[in-house]
Amino acid sequence: MNAVRLPASEAARETSSQSALSECVSRTVRRYLADIGDTACDEGLHALVIREVEGPLLREVLAFHDGNQSRAAVVLGINRATLRKKLAQHGLL
Repeated sequence: MNAVRLPASEAARETSSQSALSECVSRTVRRYLADIGDTACDEGLHALVIREVEGPLLREVLAFHDGNQSRAAVVLGINRATLRKKLAQHGLL
């Protein structure tokens, strides 16, 4: 794995222009990569991140909208059937 390491000043400048969500993801991925070093991620990092993020995202958006799947689906930008499928995949139904 060939990770690019930004100098501290560049890393700070990069995060100052990012949204809070983007900054959180960047910090978490950097920490994860530092923790695993050169160990391969069997399922691939992209699949791992999507799997880990999607469940909490669905749960929080649904809770924010008091369980209303139609409103949650609109906010997420997906149709209600897709939301129900994803909720079932994550054991949230």
